[in-house]
Amino acid sequence: MLVAERHRKIVEVVNEKLSVRVTELSKLFKVTEETIRRDLEKLEKENLLRRSHGGAVSIQDEQSEVSYTEREITNAAEKKAIALEAVKLIMPGDQIVLDASTSAWYMAKEMPDLPLTVITNSIKVAVELSKKEQVKVISTGGMLLARSLSYAGPLAERSLNMYHVNKAFISCKGVHLEGGLSDSNEWQALLKRQMMSIADQTILLADSTKFGVRTFAHITNIGQVSSILTDSKIDDSYSRALEEKGVQVKTVKVAE
Repeated sequence: MLVAERHRKIVEVVNEKLSVRVTELSKLFKVTEETIRRDLEKLEKENLLRRSHGGAVSIQDEQSEVSYTEREITNAAEKKAIALEAVKLIMPGDQIVLDASTSAWYMAKEMPDLPLTVITNSIKVAVELSKKEQVKVISTGGMLLARSLSYAGPLAERSLNMYHVNKAFISCKGVHLEGGLSDSNEWQALLKRQMMSIADQTILLADSTKFGVRTFAHITNIGQVSSILTDSKIDDSYSRALEEKGVQVKTVKVAE
């Protein structure tokens, strides 16, 4: 395969899967991981993709939200494993806030029917929690974002000012040591920042493909996160660097 053709196919794979690891591309194209890294570096300079720690992510429609259907199938096994671990952190009587991520939806599906108060901007999370009799659900309201089936905007942000919660569980599109947390949509980024501000602690739910990535809208600095739940594919050096910044990192094993 010619180099130009490999580059074209790499971009196609990244755009199709939204995120992909160097090891996967190396096996797919039968070249060394070092060759793939050079390919990704060149393609990033051409603004055809964005490198992440250990792989690459798509920049197609980077400033618009990915539809819920697409997000549900992207790294689903990792998100489910992370959500199962996150549910263990919830105690009876807690007041928590959940964002509109698919990880939060997986949490809602797995959450036991305990006496809890849950604030969310996600329609899907609210519907899932409505099946649990002991869980009190508060919706933020606001401007409906159809692609993510969630509410955002000034009204949603103002509604959060009324509350204080024990824990905020949020996800994002990128986690970067210098750039902090970021998202593809500015309204979602602002709302997540507000969610963190009303919580005693913030638990970030992020699969390993999101580390080393910076996207369109800045949420907050790494230091504002209490702890991170991710999958075991995260690079050890990145995990250590996060812990050196005072952020606890817990990894979960994903079933093959």
